[in-house]
Amino acid sequence: MTSRRRPRLTGRVLGAAGLAAAVGATALLATGYTTATVNGDAMDPTYARGDRVFFERIDADEVRRGDVVLHRSGDRHEDRSVLRRVIGMGGDHVRQSPGGPVTVNDRPLTEPYVKDGDPSGAAPAYDVVVPEGRLFLLGDHRANSNDSRFSLSARSGSVAATTVQARALDSHTGLLLLVLTALAGLLGTVGGLAMEIAYQVTRGARRSPRTEHPQG
Repeated sequence: MTSRRRPRLTGRVLGAAGLAAAVGATALLATGYTTATVNGDAMDPTYARGDRVFFERIDADEVRRGDVVLHRSGDRHEDRSVLRRVIGMGGDHVRQSPGGPVTVNDRPLTEPYVKDGDPSGAAPAYDVVVPEGRLFLLGDHRANSNDSRFSLSARSGSVAATTVQARALDSHTGLLLLVLTALAGLLGTVGGLAMEIAYQVTRGARRSPRTEHPQG
């Protein structure tokens, strides 16, 4: 391979790699993440009304206790997407007395995220076992949250895990890396294209016939 052709190969490799990175990262951003604006006070102070929240899309089997999830509410909230915290999962024994801590499987929860340090709000006492495949959800503002405590007659107030659409991001590192990868890929694509154009221009200049001046 001549030294003249090396820049062209480098440009093509750079462009192809950049395009692949940009397309892949953009596809992951579009399919793996979403955003929503909080329009209520149930998750205050963790998420206040008007906050823009970033989420990662997850399947039902990826949900964990403590996750703040976006889920379809069904008839409870006119089938809107609702933001709540996962307290109990299938098989968990969840109970609480007014003014006392929430306990899961007889272990009191430490909940520094609840508003004003109040883990119960005005809800009555409850003592339930979460059915398999379902979730017991509470808001962080317990005095102002329509959650599992107020639908106990319907399968212990639980919702199906399959209604979960996404989980709020605790860290934006992964999302930021994808954005940077997409931008780097775009720059690589542009750089590779520029190198190819430069090669073609240089090649054309070399092949242009020289002008001959007739002798007088």
